[in-house]
Amino acid sequence: MLRRSFILKINLIIILVLTMQTTAWSQTAEFDIPELMGKAELELYGEGINLRKEAHDAFVEMKKAAYQDGISIEIVSSYRSFDRQLAIFERKYLQYTEDDGMEPLQAIDKIIEYSTIPGTSRHHWGTDIDIIDSSKKTEGDVLVPSKFEEGGPYADLKAWMDEHAREYGFYLVYTNEPKRRGFKYEPWHYSYAPLSVPMLEIFRKKNILQLLVEEDFIGSEFLTTGFIKTYIRDNILDINRVLL
Repeated sequence: MLRRSFILKINLIIILVLTMQTTAWSQTAEFDIPELMGKAELELYGEGINLRKEAHDAFVEMKKAAYQDGISIEIVSSYRSFDRQLAIFERKYLQYTEDDGMEPLQAIDKIIEYSTIPGTSRHHWGTDIDIIDSSKKTEGDVLVPSKFEEGGPYADLKAWMDEHAREYGFYLVYTNEPKRRGFKYEPWHYSYAPLSVPMLEIFRKKNILQLLVEEDFIGSEFLTTGFIKTYIRDNILDINRVLL
């Protein structure tokens, strides 16, 4: 009974700390829609890093600490503009519809397993990173969940990040929680919470539905109101709760 009471108190303390932390993160400068949709020119820092200054500095410190423990963190993707995300989306859409013979909505569902609709990527913000351990050699695609599991080349990286990432403000975005919807599990995708939390808070207060309806790109005519509402609920907002 005492043990159960102790565990309950610890859990309540953790929730309180996370709530206070999120509140503190939210009390930052405003960000406008062009920034949040990847349409603004951002001041990015670091060769091969390309993050906002605060996120860049935190990443550099984390990278140094990991290196001391034998982990060589390398960013394979960070900032991504609207136009870059647009090119990714349209390339996949044409591949799935023309080469693979999928119906338009079937193709879009396939795309949003791992890729976002242009204008909604967290990579637009200069806060999010996809990472690997460059000291571990592997063939083929590197951003594959199995490569981050026990026995995989990036298992040590994942274990180190699980233990230390939060010390530097980075949190996994798309977790492997069984009931989470939207994008599939991405053990490589981390977000710098002190900036991304207030960004998401601002973004979700805007009329995301209207913003997407106004965009014109290959396949956009099939993004119905119902589809977009589900996408916002499942893909944009069903993420690691610390980042909400």
